[in-house]
Amino acid sequence: MTRTYPSQFTAQDREREIVPARTALLSIDMQNAEWSPEAIAEARKPGSPTAGHLEFMTRIEEVLLPAQARLQDAARAAGIEVIFTTIEALTQDGRDISLDHKMSNLFFPKGSWEAKVIDAVGPKGDEIVIPKTSSGIFNSTNFDYVLRNLGIEYLIMYGVCTDQCVEGSIRDAADRGYYVTQIEDCCATYSMRNHENSIRAMDGHFARLRSTDQMIDEIARLTK
Repeated sequence: MTRTYPSQFTAQDREREIVPARTALLSIDMQNAEWSPEAIAEARKPGSPTAGHLEFMTRIEEVLLPAQARLQDAARAAGIEVIFTTIEALTQDGRDISLDHKMSNLFFPKGSWEAKVIDAVGPKGDEIVIPKTSSGIFNSTNFDYVLRNLGIEYLIMYGVCTDQCVEGSIRDAADRGYYVTQIEDCCATYSMRNHENSIRAMDGHFARLRSTDQMIDEIARLTK
């Protein structure tokens, strides 16, 4: 049985365009631990123990880095806030990180190189970087508080891994009342099958789906 109730919203509202002045980009876990020139070179060597991550790192290098850089430049030109999160402990020994991250060995000490955002898509000026110790940024940080202070209602979200930290953060953002846009060609995970399954699960349910080109065109049109 389908119940109806009075509401000013419909499913189509999920497709509403951003309001640039109330929008933030969120880059999720685009950090040195996930990709570096040295790491992908190592993965390309015959018999490398990280060869299984080569497809993932190649997508980061060839697709994500150029797409994210273009999107960030467009956002900055439009006055849209660009925010970053990375997996980074608050301590040197990791005693503060979540149980799941301890079991998964997702530990990057405070201030470590691995926890830094990849330079090619990193922060400029005083852009905000928020370290987290959970998959979803809302669960282990004051991110929601920061967004409310900034007057943000719309989030453009992307990063790695599509089916893990990105998906978890999108679900949490939707539950907290943000309008979410996911940028497909700015996301990656360890298999394209998992990437595509996650994208389908988010699209039209927790977020609207856009490509980098589509999002840049929307930003340009709305800020003329």
